[in-house]
Amino acid sequence: MASIRKRGPYQWEARVRKKGRPLTSRTFETRAEAERWAKEIESEMDRGVYVSRKAAESTTLREALERYIEDYLPRLAHYEANIYRVRRFQRLALADKFMAAIQGKDIADYIKEREAEGVGGNAIRLELAFLSRLFNVAIRDWGMTSLVNPVSQVSRPKIPKGRERRLEEGEEERLMAVVSPEMRNIIGLALETAMRRAEISNLRWSRIDLERRTATLYKTKNGETRTTPLSPVALEILGRLKAESDGREDRIFTQSPSAITQAMRRACRNAGLADLNFHDLRHEATSRLFENTDLDLMEIRSITGHKTLQMLARYSHLRMDRLAGRLAGARRGRPHNPKVSSSNLDPATN
Repeated sequence: MASIRKRGPYQWEARVRKKGRPLTSRTFETRAEAERWAKEIESEMDRGVYVSRKAAESTTLREALERYIEDYLPRLAHYEANIYRVRRFQRLALADKFMAAIQGKDIADYIKEREAEGVGGNAIRLELAFLSRLFNVAIRDWGMTSLVNPVSQVSRPKIPKGRERRLEEGEEERLMAVVSPEMRNIIGLALETAMRRAEISNLRWSRIDLERRTATLYKTKNGETRTTPLSPVALEILGRLKAESDGREDRIFTQSPSAITQAMRRACRNAGLADLNFHDLRHEATSRLFENTDLDLMEIRSITGHKTLQMLARYSHLRMDRLAGRLAGARRGRPHNPKVSSSNLDPATN
């Protein structure tokens, strides 16, 4: 049997008592909400499908995020990025809501707010994916089985068209002219190996085999270990750095991933390179592997570490003049510009 009582100007407590079950109660801002909830609970109890909402209804999103930091975050590869998302969500008014009270509308409102702030669709999707994981952990591991993941109830922003920015003629030289010696080596390796900034930052001498011409990468974006071959230019860069090192430091580069990003931004600004970022170098390197080598799709994928061929395709932006040259018989890495005479175009002479 359900009972509703007023506890204050804006508080109505609903209580549901049923034989053989513990007292279930919850407080609402209006009597209508309290009555609706009580009817729903009674109906579930009558049908034998009731699951206690106590944990979900007494834990705020902020508290859940704090528990997520302790229980789950240490297992993830990108701790810094995830802790940033946790702290950002904890600053929202939404964080004061109980987990069970968060609905799809709340998530839809959050999406609109982020879009109004000018945040890109892909960034919003990553934030929603993080929040969705939190709810799934609460449901699966924390016993909040009555929860419904509100993120699954909304339409997520469309994935934006992938970037197609590549280095134009002379831009690589302009970039190299304004960076520090260490950044010059970092950029050189990025263009030769298609490594991500974190993969380069985490390189260790103990994982480099100059004789076998390989580098073993840990803590990749996919969470998997990958061994990648080193090109002659990459070997020259690493060989020179090895000769200059004192042998005491295992770490090859001093800059963190975020420091690499900041250094790249300054360099692009100083070199006058518009709309270029460090990750574009991975696009450039991947495209060069297709244009300048005879490696097949699976071989290139093993170098870049893309999980799917679809994602690999998003990272390759081939220049049309190179493709036209290939159609005219040029081999990869050798642009073909055949001379066209008027006799070749005149049907009467053929």
